Amino acid sequence: MASFRTLGDIDPAGRKVVVRADLNVPVRDGKVGDPTRIQRAAETIRALLDKGAAVLVLSHFDRPKGKVVPGMSLRPIAAELEKVVGRPVRFVDTDWRDGRAAAAAAAAKPGDVLLFENTRFHPGEEDNDDAFAAQLAALGELFVNDAFSAAHRAHASTEGIARHLPAVAGLTMAAELAALEKALVAPERPVIAIVGGAKVSTKIDLLENLSTRVDQLVIGGGMANTFLAARGHRIGKSLCEADKLETARNIEGAARRAGCEIVLPVDVVAAKAFEAHAPHRVCGLDEVADDEMILDIGPRTVADLERRLDRARTVVWNGPFGAFELEPFDAGTNAVARIVARLTAAGRLLSVAGGGDTVAALNAAAVADDFSFVSTAGGAFLEWLEGKPLPGVEALRPRQAR
Repeated sequence: MASFRTLGDIDPAGRKVVVRADLNVPVRDGKVGDPTRIQRAAETIRALLDKGAAVLVLSHFDRPKGKVVPGMSLRPIAAELEKVVGRPVRFVDTDWRDGRAAAAAAAAKPGDVLLFENTRFHPGEEDNDDAFAAQLAALGELFVNDAFSAAHRAHASTEGIARHLPAVAGLTMAAELAALEKALVAPERPVIAIVGGAKVSTKIDLLENLSTRVDQLVIGGGMANTFLAARGHRIGKSLCEADKLETARNIEGAARRAGCEIVLPVDVVAAKAFEAHAPHRVCGLDEVADDEMILDIGPRTVADLERRLDRARTVVWNGPFGAFELEPFDAGTNAVARIVARLTAAGRLLSVAGGGDTVAALNAAAVADDFSFVSTAGGAFLEWLEGKPLPGVEALRPRQAR
C-alpha cells in the first residue's frame, strides 16, 4: 500500500473533505434492501468526523445518463446513511446546475455530514468533464475516494476530481487494495484462483492474466464445460461455447508454459431439466448422456479441491461452480465455500472473493464473514483481476509515481 496515500497521510481537522462513496444500493419502495455498501462507507465518514472534519459525500445511483430522474435520487439513502453513521445527515437536493451544492458546502461546519444528489444527474460526470470535476473539487479541500467498486470508471467524481484536490484512499478502498495486493501482487504461495461463470468469452482476459500469476486455476460453472469439451469429454446438452474450444486450448497451453495447472471437474451432477429439484445423478466426465446437462460439480471434485486447498496459502475466487441459484445444484459451491471458510478461520489460508454471483453464493452458504475479504465491487474487482489499471485507483498514486 506504500504507493497509495491513505487517511493516515492527511490531517482533516477543521477542513471540508469530499468523500466519494458508492451508495448505489438496492432501493425498493423508498427502503434500502442491502445496506452493506453504506455500512462500509460509514467507517470512513466516522473516522473523518472523529478527526474534526466536515464530510461532503458524493455518489452515483443507477444510470440517469446526465438527466434529473426523480426515481434515481439519492434522497432515500440519506436516512439509512444517518442511521448507520449515527450522526445527522443533510441531503442536498441539487441538479448540479443550480448553485445549491456550492452554497451547502460553503455553509458546512466541522462535524456536519452532507449527502449530495446523484452525481450522474450531470452529463459531465460520466464524460469526466474537467469543468464538472473542478466544480466538485471546489466543494472541499481534500478528496477521499472510498468507492473501489466505481474505480474502474474514469468519471469526474472518481478520477477527474483527484486532479484538483489532494487525494487519498478511504478505509474501505485501502482495505480492498491491500487485500488484492496480498492475493495477487505479493501472495503467499501456493496460490489457487477459482473462476466460475457461464461463458469463457466474458472472462478471457481474466483467465489469461490469472494463468500467469497463480499456481492452480480452478475453472467451474458453464466455462468448465467448454474446457471439458476442448479436452474431448462428453458434455451432453450442457451450456458450452463451441466457438471457444480453440480459445480454451490456447489458455491451457499458455497456462502450462507459465507453470500454472488448469483444474477441471473430475465428476459432475447431471440432470435433464434446468429447474430446481430436477431429477439428477452424479456421474463421471464421460458418462453424461446426450440429453443431460451438467449443473454442478460432484463429490469427487469437491474432495479433490479440498486436498488442493489444504495445501494452498492464498485463494482468489470469482464465480460459482454450478447453477447455485437452483437447489440442489448449489451443493458444490456451498461445500467448497465452507472448506475455504474453515481453512481461513484456522489461519491457514488468505481468501479473497468478489463479484455479484460470488457474493450471493457465499451469503447463501453463510460463510461470507469467514473469508479474509469479500469485495462488493463487481466490474472493478474483475478488471483488477484482469490486470487492467483502474482510473480511480491510479488517481490516488503520488503524482511522481504515476
